[in-house]
Amino acid sequence: MSSTEELIEATVTKDGTATVNILGTTHEFTAASEAAARAETVELVSKHATQRGTAVRAVMHDGQGSWPVKVHPDGTVEPDTTTPPVSSDKPAVRRRRVDSPVTHVASAEPSVTAEPAMSEEAITAETAPEPEEPAMEPAQAADTRQSATPAPAGPDAAAPKAQQPNPFAQKSQSHTVPTADEAPATRREARQSFLTQEQVEEPATQGWRGAMTRLGLRMAPSDAERAERADVQAVSQHWPGPRTIAIVNGKGGAGKTPTTVLLSAIFARYGGAGVLAWDNNQTRGTLGWRTEQGPHEATLLELLPESEKLLGTGAQSADLAHFVHHQTRDRFDVLRSKPMALASAQRVNAADVDAIHRVASKYYRLIFIDSGNDESDPMWRRMIDHTDQLVVATTTRDDHAEAGALLLEALGQQNDKAHALAQNAVAVVTQADSKATAADVKRVADGYKTLARDVATIPFDPAMVDGILRYDALRPSTQRAWLAAGAAVARGLQK
Repeated sequence: MSSTEELIEATVTKDGTATVNILGTTHEFTAASEAAARAETVELVSKHATQRGTAVRAVMHDGQGSWPVKVHPDGTVEPDTTTPPVSSDKPAVRRRRVDSPVTHVASAEPSVTAEPAMSEEAITAETAPEPEEPAMEPAQAADTRQSATPAPAGPDAAAPKAQQPNPFAQKSQSHTVPTADEAPATRREARQSFLTQEQVEEPATQGWRGAMTRLGLRMAPSDAERAERADVQAVSQHWPGPRTIAIVNGKGGAGKTPTTVLLSAIFARYGGAGVLAWDNNQTRGTLGWRTEQGPHEATLLELLPESEKLLGTGAQSADLAHFVHHQTRDRFDVLRSKPMALASAQRVNAADVDAIHRVASKYYRLIFIDSGNDESDPMWRRMIDHTDQLVVATTTRDDHAEAGALLLEALGQQNDKAHALAQNAVAVVTQADSKATAADVKRVADGYKTLARDVATIPFDPAMVDGILRYDALRPSTQRAWLAAGAAVARGLQK
C-alpha cells in the first residue's frame, strides 16, 4: 500500500461522539457509548474499503492516544506498521527496536527508531544478550547510544502507551503466523490450510473500463461501479429470521405505495424469493391497483379466516397462492386490501394484524408493509409493534415532507421500540413532480438528514406516475437510485 496514500482520520470521544474524515468528506455521529462509536467508525471505514476493493489506512484517535491501523473490506482491523521511505539524500540508517514508547502515536506493535549506521564492533556489542528490564532513562540512553532519538521529557514519556491493546483492532479471520512465544511444537501444528479466503476483484463491466475489459484488457472497476456492487451485495443478503419493513407517512400521495412496490422488487430480484408486499390499510389501499393481479381476487379478508389453517403443520407454502398475487417479473408477492369496499365493511383490528403477520413471517423472509394514513388506527399502531425497519416516504411537496418529519419526531418521544425505529429510519425522497428542481430534492433530503439514519433520493420517472409499477420500466438512473435506497434499508436489517 502506498505510503503517500491519503489517510483516513477518525476521532472518538468518551461520550460516544465520533468524527470521521474520508477523502475530504466529514461524517459525524453519536453512539450510545465510546465502544459503540468505535464499532460504528470501523464499520464506516470498512464500507469505504469495500468500495475501494482493498484495505485502507487510517489513524484512529481516542482518549488513550492515536492508533495507526489498516482496515480491510471484511471488517478486519490490524495495526499499521508501515513507515515512510527514507530519502536518498540522507545517510544510511539501521532500524533498531527500542522498548520505550513513542508517546504521540500509540500502537500495539513495538516502536522502531531510525539510527545512523554504526561500526561492526558497535553492532556486535549491541547484539549481545541483555536482561529484560524497563526502558532506560533518557540520560542513560544518551551515554550508551550515540545519536539515538531521545525520549520526550515529562510525565507522558513514561506512560506505557505502546503496551496498551489497540482498542480498534479486530482479529483477522485468516491464518496468522505464530510469534516466537507461540511457535508450533510439531510440523502438523505448523501446517497452514490449503483453503484460503482470498477474494479476487472482478474486472470492470461498465463504461469505457468495461469496454476495455471486453476487448481483452482487464481493467479495475471505477468507484461508481464498486459502489453499485456493494449495494447489490447489501440487498442480496439473507438474514436469520424474518424482517418487517414498514413504509409510512401520515399524508396520502406521499409515495408510500411506489416505495413499497419498488423496494420489494429490489430485494426480490437480487436476493431471491420470499418477499411479500402487504397492504395494511383500512381505507382504499391502492397497492393492488399498482401491481399485477393473480388468477383470483383474494385479499387479506379472505386470508384471515384461513390463518390458523395456514399456521398448522399440514400447511404448505403453495397454499398461500390462493391469497397472494405473484409479480411475475419482479418476483415478489402482494397481499391486497379491498379498496372497493367501505372501511366500515372491512374493519381489521390489532389481533387480525397479529394473525396476518404470523402467517407472513412463516412463509416470507422479508415483509414490506404499505401503511395507511391514520396513525391512530389500531391497525397502524400494531404494525409498528412488528416493525424492524422504518421507511418514511415523501415527495418534494412541503406538506408531505412535514408530515413525515412530524411522524418521526412523534415516534421518537414514545416507547423505546418506537424511539429506536425513528432513530434508525430511512427517508426516501421522490421527485414526483416533473417541475421540481434538484434544489427542491436537496432541500428536503437535507432536512431529513438530521432526523433519519439515511436518506435516499429518487429522480422523476414517468413510469412511476400511473399504472402498474414494474422495475424494468424505469430509467437506468431511477433503477440505480432505488438500488441505493434498498441498500440503505438493508444496512438497518443486520441486527
